[in-house]
This record gives sequence, structure tokens and C-alpha cells, in this order.
Amino acid sequence: VQLQASGGGLVQPGGSLRLTCTTSQNIFNRRNMGWYRQAPGRERELVARINNNDDTVYDESVKGRFTISRDNYKYTVYLQMNSLKPEDTAVYYCNRWPSRGDYWGQGTQVTVSS
Repeated sequence: VQLQASGGGLVQPGGSLRLTCTTSQNIFNRRNMGWYRQAPGRERELVARINNNDDTVYDESVKGRFTISRDNYKYTVYLQMNSLKPEDTAVYYCNRWPSRGDYWGQGTQVTVSS
């Protein structure tokens, strides 16, 4: 697995989680990185992306609640998720942006439920 996402779990609505994605220098290498998610029965979608200058773009559904960040020395990208809603339930993945098919890992499950 070239990009390893972790940090998911079961959380109540309104709760928080921090996802972490670690990878290699070859993949990370100051490239644009993104967090994606796929809910059951739905297409995988981009949640947030970040470039090497720390400029960020968010899907409207998570603006103001999620924060993407990166550590260029650890080849790691993070997703801080606050005020979680049941509709945030999905498997979360990281990849470059635009994504590369051969870089998808197993993802990490996030379940928001009371």
C-alpha cells in the first residue's frame, strides 16, 4: 500500500476525528495532495486538497468543519474533521490530486452515528 490512511472510527454526531495519511517521498514530493471519501452506493468524491504552498480547497459540504494540512518533512497529510454529521460516514482515502489509480490504498472507515 503506497498511501496509508488511518485515524477513522465510530464517533457521535458533533464529534471530531483526525485522519492521517503517510506515504513515501516519491509520492508526496511537494505534490498536490487530497482527501477523498466514498459512501456506500456512491461515487468516490474529493473532500479537500492542498498544494505545496498550503493553499486549500474544500468541498462545500465540509467547508468550515474540516481542515486539511500537510507535513512536507514527514510525507504526511492530515484531515481534521470537526462537527461531524451522519452524512460524513464513508471510507476516507488519500491520494494525489488529481488522483492516480495506482495510488489508492485501503482507506479508513469513518462512521458518524449515535
